Amino acid sequence: MRLPLTVRWTDESVVGEATTESREVSSRGLFFHLPKGLKSGSPVEIVMTLPHELTQAGPVRVRCLGRVLRSSQEDAGTVGVAAAIERYEFMRTGGESAA
Repeated sequence: MRLPLTVRWTDESVVGEATTESREVSSRGLFFHLPKGLKSGSPVEIVMTLPHELTQAGPVRVRCLGRVLRSSQEDAGTVGVAAAIERYEFMRTGGESAA
């Protein structure tokens, strides 16, 4: 399933952010492409919008916190990243987390 993603990471005190698209999504993890590789074990924050077709209640934004499992150089100068989801929360429309 391809969903739009915003991925944030911290790499040696430098914070990065990229907009990308998922290649695979499951309840335990995601696979996506970034312009650079991330170290295995690095923390990532991923914000995605689940479409109405999945939720049956309109689009739902989800914030996922996880860790990079692996990253590997791919064709076209991008890096494929597999990340495990450790926890997630649904977000309100304004961007705040739901309690």
